[in-house]
Amino acid sequence: MLNLSWKELLQVLPAVLVGLTIHELAHAFVALKLGDDTPRQLGRITLNPLKHIDLLGFVMLVVAGFGWGKPVLINRDNLKHPFRYDVLIALAGPASNLLLAAVLVLVLKLLVSVVTFTSAAAWEAVIGTILVFVSLNVSLGLFNLLPIPPLDGSHLLSNLLSLKSAEMAAVYFRYGSFLLLTIVVLERVTNRDILPIGKAVNALVRAMLRLVGLV
Repeated sequence: MLNLSWKELLQVLPAVLVGLTIHELAHAFVALKLGDDTPRQLGRITLNPLKHIDLLGFVMLVVAGFGWGKPVLINRDNLKHPFRYDVLIALAGPASNLLLAAVLVLVLKLLVSVVTFTSAAAWEAVIGTILVFVSLNVSLGLFNLLPIPPLDGSHLLSNLLSLKSAEMAAVYFRYGSFLLLTIVVLERVTNRDILPIGKAVNALVRAMLRLVGLV
């Protein structure tokens, strides 16, 4: 379990809500634009987090650093190019999180440039909250790009396998999901990083901040 203070928890909760909502909305929006009306029929074209949050996945993300939103259901039969469009829909989620993180870094740069806070505590709270939002969204973006089912990054390989064998694609999805669960459990039990996501997140966040002259 992540050891969060009440102050940190108040920063993390809205960051998780926003990050997961934007992620799932991006899937739904791109699916709609590519010809599949299913997400709209299911009420997923909305910024209402209640439509996108899976309660267990939300709690797990807050307390364990690993969680998920409510999957966006699509009908591939409605897609003109099922293989290509399925990949684009899948990648829309991580891309939205990385884009949001970049926008928030620019907002932070603007605040630093034009706003003067009379209270050091208020200034630290604002900066800290924005950095939590940035880190959380970068984490969601990079983690979901991993080519391990059921993460978004697995769709490209899954579609390629399905062109050769539907059975092979099914095996990849089924055992890939067990692999992801095993990795997450081992990381929590051993307190060691098997996947270098944490290092990648820190490196990308620092690179973004360095790019706008904040570090």
